[in-house]
Amino acid sequence: MEKDVLAYVEAMTATPARVPAALARKLAEHLSPEQIVELTAAIALENFSARFNRAFGIEPEA
Repeated sequence: MEKDVLAYVEAMTATPARVPAALARKLAEHLSPEQIVELTAAIALENFSARFNRAFGIEPEA
């Protein structure tokens, strides 16, 4: 399942984001709808934060 989650992260992070239906079905075999929503929200928030910070030249702290 971990590989499927990582594939989902990569699919959501791509520009444009494209999540194959087969991958979504695989996730649904292991995660509840609520868990998929939470995972999706966490990934989207991290992508937003990374893109926002990059636009303003903000570098992560060491």
